[in-house]
Amino acid sequence: MLRRPPYLAILETRKYIEKYINELLDMDVTRTIVHNKIVEIATPLLINWHNGKSRLCGDFWDLNSYTKDERYPIPRIPHALDKPENAKYITKMDCMEGFHKNGVRPSSMKLLRIIFNMSVYEYTRMPFGIKNAPSHFQRMVDKIFQEELLEGCELVYIDDIIIYSETWEDNVKYIERVPSKFTLINMKISLKK
Repeated sequence: MLRRPPYLAILETRKYIEKYINELLDMDVTRTIVHNKIVEIATPLLINWHNGKSRLCGDFWDLNSYTKDERYPIPRIPHALDKPENAKYITKMDCMEGFHKNGVRPSSMKLLRIIFNMSVYEYTRMPFGIKNAPSHFQRMVDKIFQEELLEGCELVYIDDIIIYSETWEDNVKYIERVPSKFTLINMKISLKK
């Protein structure tokens, strides 16, 4: 991987990036490291979503080009939108900061560095921008919700959980299972959605 200079960004974008990096430091998702003999460095990018929110990710293009594909099926969005014929109640839940709950092997952390404002930050948890992060996360969540997936009452699409049920009582029963499952993988439900 090459060491690349940071991309130029307007002041407003730099302020957002600095805010996100500080949040990641507070959550122990990244840590500041010293500049000695660092070869692998990526540039942070701010990705704007359709809902007006932004997300920080690293430009790990070089790393991704050397990474072997992890083949794990991720549900297709049209399947997520197809509800079972008998479903009268649908509930959607979202994992909060899901990717960042996945730890990174210490030997891999040196590959997950970004540079910003002359400081270098190293991810200690899975960053956005890594090629296999969605597949890895999908596998983990599918394993946790295996029973519900087999019952056909849920569909998990990366960090979104969609619960289908015929009755309100069943919907509540399935919803009540989710927090204990999330606790197993140290995740929280986003109450904003």
